[in-house]
Amino acid sequence: MIVSLVPYTGNADVYLVLDELQAQGRVWREIDEEFANEATIVDWIADGQFNNPAKIVAFNTTKHWSEDVTEHIASRLLNMSNEGRFLSVAARELVERITGHAPTLIA
Repeated sequence: MIVSLVPYTGNADVYLVLDELQAQGRVWREIDEEFANEATIVDWIADGQFNNPAKIVAFNTTKHWSEDVTEHIASRLLNMSNEGRFLSVAARELVERITGHAPTLIA
């Protein structure tokens, strides 16, 4: 019997965040399988759950693909900001760094 080190997630796309921590440097953040989806990752970045997200990668082992989705996530965050969603400092910095556009700030 062959055992895979990659968890079986059905046919779901899985999202991982490379986060820059002050003391530890860049680390792939550990995320529960249930929450490693696009919607949750976008919300967590917007809410400031990550210190300084550097890269976001999505993969699907069933469909045999992986992709750097950092630009896609940054664009989603920018759109959310333009629609009135407040973004954390880390999210605003990610949006500016990746898209070149400053998100709308709402106090």
